[in-house]
Amino acid sequence: MGRAFEYRRASKEKRWDKMSKLFPKLAKNITIAAKESGSDPDLNAKLRTAIMNAKAQNMPKDNIDAAIKRAAGKDSETFAEICYEGKGPHGVLVFVECATDNNTRTVANIKSYFNKSGGGTVPTGSLEFMFSRKSVFEFELPEDKSVEDIELELIEAGLEEIEKYDDNVFVYGDYTNFGSLSNALDQMGIEVKKATLKRLPLNQVEFNEEQLADIEKLIDRIEDDDDVQAVYTNIA
Repeated sequence: MGRAFEYRRASKEKRWDKMSKLFPKLAKNITIAAKESGSDPDLNAKLRTAIMNAKAQNMPKDNIDAAIKRAAGKDSETFAEICYEGKGPHGVLVFVECATDNNTRTVANIKSYFNKSGGGTVPTGSLEFMFSRKSVFEFELPEDKSVEDIELELIEAGLEEIEKYDDNVFVYGDYTNFGSLSNALDQMGIEVKKATLKRLPLNQVEFNEEQLADIEKLIDRIEDDDDVQAVYTNIA
C-alpha cells in the first residue's frame, strides 16, 4: 500500500514549502469546506480538518479566518473538485486532484504538462482500480501510549493498519471511516499533525534514478499549478 513511499514522500514535501503556492492551496481547501457545510468547524468535519492541516503548515490565523469569510461572500468563487488521470515518463501512473473555478483552463494545463513530459492523460476512471482511497492520519506517538494501545482503541473506529516511522505514527483506514477515526483520535487526546484522504498505489513500480528525475520534473510542474491540490503516483 506504499507505506514507505508515504514516509519518503513526506520527507520530500519541501517542494510545498514554497509558501506562495502552499498557502493559497490550503486556503482554497478551507473555503471549499466552509462553502459546502458551513463556517463552524465544530459542525463541519471537513472544515475542521482543513483548518488543522493549515495550522500544521504554520498558516497564519488571519489567513485561515479570511478563507472562511471568503466562502460566505456574495461574490465568492465556486470551485469544482475534479480528478485527472494520466501516464507520465517511463509509464508512471499519475492521479491528479484539482479544485478549479475554470475547468477549461485546468484540463488544458494538465494535458499540456503530460504531453510535454512525453506522456498523456487517460479517460476518467482508467486508473481508479489501481489506487486505493484511504484515510491517513499522521501524529507523534504520545509518551503515555504505545502503538499497540492506539491500535486496540482504533479498531472499532475502522483502523486497517498502523505503522511507526521514527517518532511519527501513521494510521490508515478506508476513506469512509475518516470521520470515525478522526473522532476516536480526538477522544484519545491525540493531536493529529495531518489528516487527509489519499490514493495509495495497489501495485508499486521501481524506477531508477534517471527515470525518477524525469518523473519528478512532471510532478513538480503539475504541483506548481494553482488548481492542483494533490498528486499521487505508483512509485515504489
